[in-house]
This record gives sequence, structure tokens and C-alpha cells, in this order.
Amino acid sequence: MKISRSQTLLGATLLVAGAAVIADGLRFSDYTPLASSAGPVPVAGEATPITFGNPDFQQRTLTERATQLAENEPNSGSWDMNTTNETGPHKGRYLFTVFETGNSGVQRTDLETGVTDTIWQSPAPGNAVSFDACYWTPWGTLITAEESWQTAVNGSTSPYGRLFELKNPLTAWGITNPIGPGSNDGAEFVHANVVPRTSHEGIQFDEAGNLYFIDELDGGNIYKFTSKAKWGDVMSGKAEYFDAGQTFVLRVGDGNTPNATGAFVWVPITDENGVALTGAITITDVNGVTSVDARNTTNRAAFKGTDYQRPEDMQIQTSAGTDYLYFTTTSTHEVYRADLRGSSISVFVNRNTINLATGAAVGSALSSPDNLGIDHDGNIYIVEDRNGGTDDDIWFAKDLNGDGDLLDAGEGIGRWASNGTSGSEFTGLYFDPTDKRRAWVNIQHPGSGNDRTIEITIPE
Repeated sequence: MKISRSQTLLGATLLVAGAAVIADGLRFSDYTPLASSAGPVPVAGEATPITFGNPDFQQRTLTERATQLAENEPNSGSWDMNTTNETGPHKGRYLFTVFETGNSGVQRTDLETGVTDTIWQSPAPGNAVSFDACYWTPWGTLITAEESWQTAVNGSTSPYGRLFELKNPLTAWGITNPIGPGSNDGAEFVHANVVPRTSHEGIQFDEAGNLYFIDELDGGNIYKFTSKAKWGDVMSGKAEYFDAGQTFVLRVGDGNTPNATGAFVWVPITDENGVALTGAITITDVNGVTSVDARNTTNRAAFKGTDYQRPEDMQIQTSAGTDYLYFTTTSTHEVYRADLRGSSISVFVNRNTINLATGAAVGSALSSPDNLGIDHDGNIYIVEDRNGGTDDDIWFAKDLNGDGDLLDAGEGIGRWASNGTSGSEFTGLYFDPTDKRRAWVNIQHPGSGNDRTIEITIPE
């Protein structure tokens, strides 16, 4: 669809997040907030199930589970996070997705040819579970992790809660059924055991190379991992990022006030080699693997981290040389913002935030924020974990002056998109770093069983 003259004129004058003037057509932030969620689409309409706040946004199914199964590829569904190969050779050519099931895997889509391959699959059900995270490392590998851990005073012996690094994501070969002992031989897929065990979801890197991760739990914590290796050596291939490093937990005050805001510190739970400090918990799991237990360590007084209520996804936003870490808390329907330079944390979004469609507090219209996305202009998008075809939406956060709150005149959140696929939820909203007019989002665990990746584009 062509951009109309009126839209072009609007685009020439509209302020994006109060900063960037649009001079080259529509942005993803150019939309009218939807007044309500979309109703259900029929199964025959699941290829294009999204209602947008801007009808000029286009959508198509990039890949679907039914096709992969028809091609005899292992694909357990429940597609979660997305990322592209953000650096290195063929930058931006491949899109990666993971399976959040009891039989997890990793798939790769070639955006030039349209071919999708499963490139790693759990050798047997229960061997690797609940892959949620899917992130490209600055040095050119892919990481994923298991959203599964247990609370136990003296430490869990669960085999899960692991972070994995796929070291050759571009060259790992596609595999087909049946899965055998050699199926994954083409993938250099390793457990990064220096990262303590927890129920992983959001993972982010800051500009200095620190890795941030969460524990998805009511009472879960926020963590930072700092590699022992010099960042320049990691980026040049002279050192391995996950060979050794130190993990910290975020603490506000004494750590005993849940959902606290204000000044925070990072409390170490390991030494610089990744060895548990005295009093921290080292476990040996049922498979004989020894690891540090992050969750149960940071419930202890000496290492107490501030508890948040089911923290899930994370997103780094960099502005004027400062990194800001956003994270969702699903149970309290909030988004927090941590100033990593100023060491202060605040609430960014909650149910008192203004709904831009009504001018009143958003209230229960916002529920169970799960994933986060960030576009080329630095705008934050909030993805709900709700019911497709009923109330599953993506919200746009309008922070006009970029001050990290939505309390100023004209600020708030607006319903940017709504999911019409019954039985599903939106997952993995990801804006193409190489193309400001393209994004992807997954339609996860639909009632039809046919997970999809939807490509969203803005016409030139």
C-alpha cells in the first residue's frame, strides 16, 4: 500500500518519542492507539492474524510449524524469542527462534531463500527443556537458556536452569527425523556452566560487555555476569567469554523489600573465576554436573537480592552514552527501568500509566507484560502474555522526553497491535537491526498447533 500525501505530511512533522523528526515516511511509532483488543480470527486467517494501530503496516507468515513438520524436521513448537545474526559475515541474513517445550530446539530461517532448518534438537524429551532466551552475542554466537529451576533451601539438583552457547549458528546443518546419536554433530552447542543456574528468560548485554539475566519467579532476582576475559580479546577471538567470570545480584537497600526502587548495588555471589563465594550454594545435579545455584543463593541473607514478581524479559536502551535496563514483572503488571550508570531503579510502566487511547489510567487493560522490544528510534514495546483472540496485545510506550517515566503530558502507553489467533500469545517481538521498516513476532502455542513467525513491514 502506498503512503498517502496526508501521511507523508504527517510523517514530516511527527515527533518520535519527542526526539527524532520523521523525514522519510512512516516509522513503527506512527500509529493510532487501538481502543480495544482484537477478536478471534478463523484458523484459515491465522497467516495474517494481527490488527495494527496503523493499517499501512503489512504482515505475512515468514515460516510455520506445519511446513517444518511436513518436511520431516523435528519441531516441537511453542516458538519463543527471535534474533538475527546481528554481527559478522552475512549480517542480518538469518533469523533464529527457539522452542519452549519439554523437547527444546533451535531453528534458523534464511531470510534470502526462505528456507527454515532445525539446527539443534534435544536428543530426547526432557534432555533440554523450555528454551526461552534467544540472543546474538556481540562476538558472533547464539545463546539460549532454560526457563526451569527449583526453589530449595540447600540448593536444587534439577538438571535444568542452564545457559547454552551455540558457537557455529551459521554453519550448523539442518537436521531431520528421526533424531539419532549423530543428529546434532553439526552444532557446537555447549553448556556455559560459569553462569549460575536459574529460570532463564531475558538476557541482555550492555556496551561494556556485561551480561544481564533474570530468574523468572514470583520473588525472582536480577543478575549481572562479568567475564574475566578482556572484552577486546573476546571480540577478537583470543579469549572465550564464558571461560570464567563473576556473577552479581541486584540489591536495593538491604534486599528485604520486594519490588523496591531507588539506589541499588551489585552484590557478588561468585569470585572472578565463577566459583561460589563462602556461604553461596554450589550444587551437583542429578547428572553429576556441578554449578552455582543463583536462585537459592540469593535467598540467603548474605547474598540477598531484591525480589521482583516474575521478572521475564529484558531490554537494553542506550541513550547519550548511558545504558538503561528495562525488565518486565508479569505478576505485578509492571515494567522497571534501571539506570546502569547511575545505579538507580524506577518503575517505567504500571497500571496507573495513562492509556493513550482513553486519557485515563490503563488499569487492567494492561495485564501480564512479558516480552519487550525496541525499535530503531529507541522506543520500548511491551508484549503481553495473554489470550490471542481475546486480549493479547503489544503496547507502545511513549516517553516524549526520554526521562524514563511516562508521567509528563502526552506520555503513556498505547495498544500498538493485537493478536487474533485463538489459544496463542505473542512472543519474541524483534525489530530488524539492519532495516528500520521490518520486525518479526511469533504466534506461540496456538490452538491449531501451527506456530508461526509473522514478518511485519512498513512499505517504502
